[in-house]
Amino acid sequence: MRYIIPFLPLVIGFLLDALIGDPYSLPHPIRLIGKLISSLEKYVRAHFRDLRTGGVFLALIVIILSGGMSAGLLFICYRLNVWLGITAESILCYYMLAARCLRDESMKVYRAVKEDDTEKARKAVSMIVGRDTAVLDRDGIIRAAVETVAENTSDGVTAPIMYMAIFGAVGGVVYKSVNTMDSMIGYKNDKYRDIGRFAARLDDVLNFIPSRLSALLMILSAGLSGLDAKNALRIWRRDRRKHESPNSAQTESACAGALGVRLAGDAYYFGELHRKPYIGDDTRPIENEDIRRANRLMYITSVMCLAVFAAVRVIIYGVIL
Repeated sequence: MRYIIPFLPLVIGFLLDALIGDPYSLPHPIRLIGKLISSLEKYVRAHFRDLRTGGVFLALIVIILSGGMSAGLLFICYRLNVWLGITAESILCYYMLAARCLRDESMKVYRAVKEDDTEKARKAVSMIVGRDTAVLDRDGIIRAAVETVAENTSDGVTAPIMYMAIFGAVGGVVYKSVNTMDSMIGYKNDKYRDIGRFAARLDDVLNFIPSRLSALLMILSAGLSGLDAKNALRIWRRDRRKHESPNSAQTESACAGALGVRLAGDAYYFGELHRKPYIGDDTRPIENEDIRRANRLMYITSVMCLAVFAAVRVIIYGVIL
């Protein structure tokens, strides 16, 4: 039993996410963290003349509160009863994973495209991407959905698994708080460049190792999912640095190679055109079915990551004891 307990919360959390997904009708820790970030952003803009300093203050407060409250909750639960602690930690792990949500939201795009309803597809993809979607044609909509699944395989699934395996559910909460800050204020435009600078850099640091491990696992998973693992490795080696972020192109390039399509390219954000290099080769036109293929690749990669880091969790637990 002593070798089962360490990875139980992580495995249970993963299974809950796969079976249930995000409970939209219930309060979600990430949404609460998002509200905290929004409130602190208003406070910083009102009280800090130097927004870079204010951005550091914002990030530290978010990390301290989210990490501290989750650690306090788990401490109390484990002190009362070990199974109560496991239950609470399992629920926290579940909340930190987004594989089912990613699949469900991207499949809304898939179904809208299949219905040939471009406006519905644009609206669906706008819920999962940060770019302007009004200018996207059918292929652009599909490409955006595939890119999001590929990139968030790391951000939304494998990176949280890694941090929760090493630091427990609290590690996942801290990681997701930083990742949420980056998605909300980490833009390089006039409004967010200063206030979001620290959060964006911290997110780059926390994702440096997970994004690369995720890409390697994705390449291995490509062969298991009936995709092109050899081409995934080739494109990853060639295109993994073709992004302003040091991490985003890691899984995007592996996915593009596995599917045999071209991703990325120019995109509009807040009405401003951002020039971006292409990732992958334009060997065939992208098609709606690529969304389903990307999701299959994401799930196989996630299961492989879970197996690897559940073992790591047991090893860490054994060393500590």
